[in-house]
Amino acid sequence: MATIAYEPKRPNIATANVPLPAVRDYEQVDDEIAATLRPSKAWFALLLVAMGCLAIGIAAWMYQIQQGLGVAGYSPPVMWGVYIISFVFWVGIGHAGTLISAILYLFRAGFRTTIYRCAEAMTVFAVMTAGLFPIIHIGRPWKFFWLIPYPNWRLLWPQFKSPLVWDVFAISTYLTISTTFLFVGLIPDIAVLRDREKNPTRRAILAFLSFGWRNTEREWRHFARAYLFLAAVSTPLVLSVHSVVSFDFAMALTPGWHTTIFPPYFVAGAIFSGIGMVFTIIIPIRKWFRLQHYVTLNALDAAAKLALTTSLVVGCAYMVEFFIAWYGGVKAEQDYFWNRVFGQWWWAAWIMLTCNMILPLSLFSQKLRRNPAWLWILSIFINIGMWFERFVIVVPSLSHEFEPWQWTAYRPTWVDFAILLGSFGWFFMWFLLFIKQLPVIAIAEVKEIVPPRLRHAHAHTPDTADDFEPETPGAH
Repeated sequence: MATIAYEPKRPNIATANVPLPAVRDYEQVDDEIAATLRPSKAWFALLLVAMGCLAIGIAAWMYQIQQGLGVAGYSPPVMWGVYIISFVFWVGIGHAGTLISAILYLFRAGFRTTIYRCAEAMTVFAVMTAGLFPIIHIGRPWKFFWLIPYPNWRLLWPQFKSPLVWDVFAISTYLTISTTFLFVGLIPDIAVLRDREKNPTRRAILAFLSFGWRNTEREWRHFARAYLFLAAVSTPLVLSVHSVVSFDFAMALTPGWHTTIFPPYFVAGAIFSGIGMVFTIIIPIRKWFRLQHYVTLNALDAAAKLALTTSLVVGCAYMVEFFIAWYGGVKAEQDYFWNRVFGQWWWAAWIMLTCNMILPLSLFSQKLRRNPAWLWILSIFINIGMWFERFVIVVPSLSHEFEPWQWTAYRPTWVDFAILLGSFGWFFMWFLLFIKQLPVIAIAEVKEIVPPRLRHAHAHTPDTADDFEPETPGAH
C-alpha cells in the first residue's frame, strides 16, 4: 500500500487543512471509539472511588435525617449553606452541555463535534445531581413532593410568585430536554454498536434503543430535522434556566442580591464553570483512551477561547457589582461588599477572584491554550473558583444583612462536606457507567467530517494529531 510521507514541522498540502488528519476511514472511527467501551482495571478503580465517595455522602445524609438538620451547620440568619451553594453550582455545570451541543451546532462550529457528547452526558448527570440538593436541604426528604407546584393534600396552592417554585419548572424542563437531546443524538451510534455486538442479550437491548435504525437516507433526513428542532428548542434554556435560578437571589432585598445584573452574570458563570468541567473530564478521556487524533489541539484551543471569553464576562460582572455598590450610595450594600473582599470573608472572595479572573488570563497565550496539562490544571481551579463564587454570593449576604446585631459567621460541618463529596461521587459514578455503555464521542458526526479523499484512498496519515504540528488555530 502506498504511503504519504510527511514532515512533522512542514505541512503536507493535502492534509494540512483536514479537521482530523489521523482518521482514515469509517472503519477506523467505529473500531477506535467502540474500543473505549471495554472495561479496564483503571476504570473499575475509579468507579469504586466514586461509589465510595457516594457511600460517604449517603451515610452523612442518613445521620442528618436521624439527628436533624442542625448538624448541617446552619446558624440563623444563615439558613442557606453548602446545599444551596452546591445546587447552584451543579445547575451551572450542566450549561456547557447545552451550549456546546445546541448553540454551537446551530452556528456550525466544527470544534464541538468530538467533545459535545461528553458535554451532553455531563449536563444530564449534573442536573440529576443538582436536583438532589433541594431535597436534602428541606431536612425531611419524605416531604419532597412539597417542592412540586400542585394543589396539595393540605388544599394549599403553591405561591407562583416565588422564584423557588419557578426553579421546579426550569430544572425539570431542562432535564427533560437535555435527556431527549442526548438520546436522539445517540440513536445512530447505538445502531453501530448493535451491528457489532455478539452477545444476543446486549444486542437485543441495543436494537430496542436504536428503534430499528437502518441508516437509510429517509431516516437521516428525519433525524437531521429532529436534531435541528431540538437544538433550537434547547437554545433558550441556556439563557432561561440559570436566569430563573438567579431570581432566587435577585428577587430578594438582601444586600448583594437585589440587582438586575444577576441573570446574565449567572448565565456567563454557568457556561464558564461548565466548560471547566468539560476540560476536567475530556482531557483525561482523551489521554487514557488515546483519542488525541479525535479531540485535537484545535478543538481544545477553540474551547479554551470560549472559556476565556466567559471568564472576561464574569470578571466584568464582578467589577460592575463593586461599581454599583459604590455608585448606589446604599450604606448596607457598601458595607457588605467591603466585608466581602477585605473583611470577614476575604479569603473566599480572593479564591473566587484568583481562580475565575486572574488564572484564566493565561489563556491569552496560544501555547497554554494548546497545552492539555495546563488546561486540565486550570479547569480544577475554575471548578473550585466557581463553587466559591456561589459561596460568596450566598453566605456573606445572609451573614451581613441590614441589622448589625444579626451579623454572624457560618461554619460548615463535616456533614456538609461529606454530602458535597457524595454529590461528586454520584456524578462521576453515572458518568463512568455511561462511558462504558455508550460512545463518549459521537461516531456519526465524526464520520461526517472524515474527508472523502482520505476515506476512499486509505491513505496513511500520522497516528496522533498532537504531533501533526501544521494544525492551524481556528482551522475548524
